[in-house]
Amino acid sequence: MQTSGTGSPGNTDVAARSRDTPAKFLVGIGRGIGGALLFSLPMQMTMEMWELGFTMDRWRLVLLLLLAIPLLIGIAHRIGFEETFSWKDGARDAMIAYGIGIVTSAIMLSLFKLLMADMPAEEITGKIAVQAVPASIGALLGRSQLGSGKDDADDDPQAGYGSELFMMAVGALFLNLNLAPTEEMILISYKMTPWHAVATILFSIAVMHAFVYAVSFKGGHELSGDTPWWHALIRFTLPGYVIALIISLYSLWSFGRLDGGSFTPAMMAMIVLAFPGAVGAAAARLIL
Repeated sequence: MQTSGTGSPGNTDVAARSRDTPAKFLVGIGRGIGGALLFSLPMQMTMEMWELGFTMDRWRLVLLLLLAIPLLIGIAHRIGFEETFSWKDGARDAMIAYGIGIVTSAIMLSLFKLLMADMPAEEITGKIAVQAVPASIGALLGRSQLGSGKDDADDDPQAGYGSELFMMAVGALFLNLNLAPTEEMILISYKMTPWHAVATILFSIAVMHAFVYAVSFKGGHELSGDTPWWHALIRFTLPGYVIALIISLYSLWSFGRLDGGSFTPAMMAMIVLAFPGAVGAAAARLIL
């Protein structure tokens, strides 16, 4: 007996996604490699990052590597190498991104003659490990930044409040990883007076708020006419700045920039680093 019909539209869509998955996945891997190079090259060509490979406290390095795993899973669940429908898929993409970060970091450091066969194994692994975190984040961000066309246009869902704050943390961390290891952050903090610090805090909040909410950029949160201006400030901008401060403090501690210092210099350095962190947090919602 012959059956008629082609099945429900939902089944057809699932089948179409299954057929497209291998090709989309390979394209995503290519974008991931490009993203890892694009976003990690500044750090791979920075002397302070080379030194951290063998001077950074090993427990702090291990903690950074462990914290990167849930971070990558969260990013992958939102913008993985292909459309992900479960946390299991996100975890898989996160591990692939970690692998891309490790491989690209090893290749680039070897190309620059920063890894050599006569180096101690601890130094080699340390240099690769400290670079692999930003490179793996860049591998996942590559899908958002290097993607184009219809495939990526439909990816962004209506993100919840928790997801918004999470992506702010990602943006703050990514810029902080670029700047926290440098001596300039400490130098600027020592040059600043308390009044400079207060002005930097206010300017950071103002820039962060304007960047996303007041300026009508794509992806920004345009407020309706009947919504008070302070609503977005209290709900998003101020929590986002607090996140940037916390991420900045952790980044400075992780790279040993607070060791041996007192409370006031540490707070000043945190405020300095939180400015680019706030910009990164604000930009994350627009970019990702």
